[in-house]
Amino acid sequence: MTRSSKFSDEFKRDAVAQLTERGCRVMEVSERLGVSASSLYAWKKKFAKAPSGAAA
Repeated sequence: MTRSSKFSDEFKRDAVAQLTERGCRVMEVSERLGVSASSLYAWKKKFAKAPSGAAA
């Protein structure tokens, strides 16, 4: 049984882009978006490797 995420992949990729492309700090993005820092680190690990538009 898989757990459904309340955040879309697009939302997650945008959050990762704020970290990697815009140079924002994890805590800043975490507070602004209302997600945990650990989620941001997990999304960064998942999406930073995948080419843009590719399924991870």
